[in-house]
Amino acid sequence: MATPYVTDESGKYIASTQRPDGTWRKPRRVKDGYVPQEEVPVYENKYVKFFKSKPDLPPGMNPSEAATQQQKIPDSETAGLSKSAKRNMKRKEKRKQQHQDEDADVESVTDGVENMSISAGGESESKTATVSVSSPDDSSAAAAEKLKKIKNLKKKLRQVEDLQQKVDSGEIKQLTKDQLEKLGRAKFLQEELRELEQDS
Repeated sequence: MATPYVTDESGKYIASTQRPDGTWRKPRRVKDGYVPQEEVPVYENKYVKFFKSKPDLPPGMNPSEAATQQQKIPDSETAGLSKSAKRNMKRKEKRKQQHQDEDADVESVTDGVENMSISAGGESESKTATVSVSSPDDSSAAAAEKLKKIKNLKKKLRQVEDLQQKVDSGEIKQLTKDQLEKLGRAKFLQEELRELEQDS
């Protein structure tokens, strides 16, 4: 918005303007060459100017060629990334998905809480909704938990077998208390693993 200047025989001045509350500002005398603060251009250093004037395309490349090359390139984000970068992208996507699932769980619980009402006696009324945090992902979460337990049990059984081999070969001559307990738990671990594998 340009500042309204008025010129008369006494000189140049900024005309009086009305404020939003209805009062008027006084006219201000201005010297020649005065630039109001709101019209002063923002300072940009030479680096900012350089990067603003820098073209998006490499020197000598035609914009039409760039458009055709962009169409040829597949739209996958992972193209040209290293293995670790791809792995990191997958982790980020999983984290986002977990946060979305958690948000959905929180929303379902808050909806249930909003529907509840408590009577003066401290007991909830008959119209209260039962709040459950179960969601369709619970079955997949339970399956994942079961797979995790199976993996841990197999690991413990491997450790027991390695320990037994070391004892049999004579590598370990005297067992510690922990090692004896580990060997004693072998049958229990095998039974538990069998039960978990039958359930799944």
